[in-house]
Amino acid sequence: MKRLENKYDLVVVGGGHAGIEAALIAHKRGIKTILVSMDRSSVGRTSCNPAVGGLAKGQMVKEVDVLGGIMGFFADLSTLQSKTLNKSKGRSVWSPRSQIDKNLYEKIAQAHIKKQNLDVLEGEVVSLDIKNNSVCGVYLKNGSKITCSSTILTCGTFLNGLIHIGSNQINAGRYGENRAKGITENLNSFGLKSGRLKTGTPPRIKRSSVNWKAGDASYGDKTPSPLSYRTENFKPKDEPCFSFRTNEKTHNIIIDNLSSSAMYSGKEMATGPRYCPSIEDKVYKFNQNPSHVLQLEPEWSKSEQIYVNGFSTSLEEKIQLKSLKTVKGLEDVEFIRPGYAIEYDFFYPSQLKNTLESKAVSGLFMAGQINGTSGYEEASSQGIMAGINASCFILNEEPLILKRNDAYIGVLIDDLILKDTNEPYRMFTSRAEYRLQLRSSNADQRLLEISKNYKLLDEKTLENLSEKIEKTVGIVNYLKKNNIKPEKINKRLAELGEKEINEPTRMSSLLKRPKVLISDLGIGVPKLKNCLSRHMKSEILFEAETIIKYSGYINRQKEEIDKIKIYENMIIPENFDYNNIKSLSNESREKFINIKPQTVGQAKRINGIRPSDISILLVYLRRPFHVKQKK
Repeated sequence: MKRLENKYDLVVVGGGHAGIEAALIAHKRGIKTILVSMDRSSVGRTSCNPAVGGLAKGQMVKEVDVLGGIMGFFADLSTLQSKTLNKSKGRSVWSPRSQIDKNLYEKIAQAHIKKQNLDVLEGEVVSLDIKNNSVCGVYLKNGSKITCSSTILTCGTFLNGLIHIGSNQINAGRYGENRAKGITENLNSFGLKSGRLKTGTPPRIKRSSVNWKAGDASYGDKTPSPLSYRTENFKPKDEPCFSFRTNEKTHNIIIDNLSSSAMYSGKEMATGPRYCPSIEDKVYKFNQNPSHVLQLEPEWSKSEQIYVNGFSTSLEEKIQLKSLKTVKGLEDVEFIRPGYAIEYDFFYPSQLKNTLESKAVSGLFMAGQINGTSGYEEASSQGIMAGINASCFILNEEPLILKRNDAYIGVLIDDLILKDTNEPYRMFTSRAEYRLQLRSSNADQRLLEISKNYKLLDEKTLENLSEKIEKTVGIVNYLKKNNIKPEKINKRLAELGEKEINEPTRMSSLLKRPKVLISDLGIGVPKLKNCLSRHMKSEILFEAETIIKYSGYINRQKEEIDKIKIYENMIIPENFDYNNIKSLSNESREKFINIKPQTVGQAKRINGIRPSDISILLVYLRRPFHVKQKK
């Protein structure tokens, strides 16, 4: 094992999804980086559901990939089943999702880190060395110190973690793993405000104890697309998941034993995720539903350990088992591990800049669940941004700030720093007002220039994505300029129930019809024959088709974005004194002072801020000594 030093540019604390992305991207950019994890063997662990991507989350994985991140690539290499969700709706909300082999994902992550020669230290950071409100280093539990100019905290659920299984409480960061103490108290002493949140996980059951014939099998797409643009040969095994349903007996047992649940015992607990409710919440709060779906998912290929998605709980173990045994097909079910709830410390994200750097402590960045989010993808997104911006901080470069119309990642960070959170934040397509612009299929078009500017991608990937974008534009232009003759298309139009044409017609015009797809036009596209991978060829045609079909809506949304740019580009000076604006209400003044919006656009999005407050603010900002526009 190579000898590690005690002086680095950047220390990344935590080896989960956020920590991996942060450390690898900073290392790639030439920053002397060390990743500190309490357990080297747990680096890259997917501690909850065996899946990557999903609604809005798949979009973020694609964005992370274009920004030089690695989650999508790891997921592709370990995929058991791949599916695009929401295909019954408009393409703006189509979202890729992959069931993964958790063990393989972890092994791939650790092997990649080793291959990149990134320094990894097994140890526990207990406090930060902060002088003159700047990070100078971190202290470890063994008494040693690592000197650095920047630190990224990605502590997940480990800060003062407390597991609940009924009345049983266990001090842990994850089941079977020690919690972390010291960091919360240390940062509190410097004025950073923390809170408590809660999340949960379902039981793991034995495959051999399930009557699989009683469940409904679900498979992936026949021609799945990878999550990463770097993946060339994507052929997942397509292992099935199975759905089962709870029933009245299940619900009655849970209702009769609610007091055995930590959440319903009367004990004060932190707030949990509203959009991923426990089975107790489902049964109690949504009692109009006679049953709830349980999705049984393998945790690795042909694994004996099965994840019971939809049964997150903190009930007593014996009650968990008793209620599950009432489900058809699970009458003989056996536990490998019970479900549990976990409470942990987080820091209110309104204390961060939109670079994810602390407003109070220079050089301190935070990413992942420590900012109040929930989910692998949200963590990975913050990790890549924290890693990029920490490297910019060290290199004295302009930081990277993604706007809401740039990426779901921009929406995520903007929501966190402006709206704060009192419950675990989860991304949804509905949170993005410009989601038509933020399709999973155009992440490369949106973010490639940024990657070029910040040197985030290797040359091969840059070339491939540049060619992909060029070919997409070429196909769109081809469709707009070329006609198709009636004899070439009318038979297919009749089959689709579409009106036939009487004269040569622009291909783009036909493609705007809802039922007509690019494959129906019978286009021989010689430009694509030797182009890139099979997956990229499919993506080029799909994206060209989407651009044509949605052109009217896309252009309308672009006009909306252009209208608000003036506010997004109007910078509020960091030292702007809101106390001088006497005409502001006390409430609005307090919100401006606490959040410190960096642009007028951000100020407009703060909860409770009225149009009149913005008008008053603009009067003061337009004075010559205040006005500053983004370049």
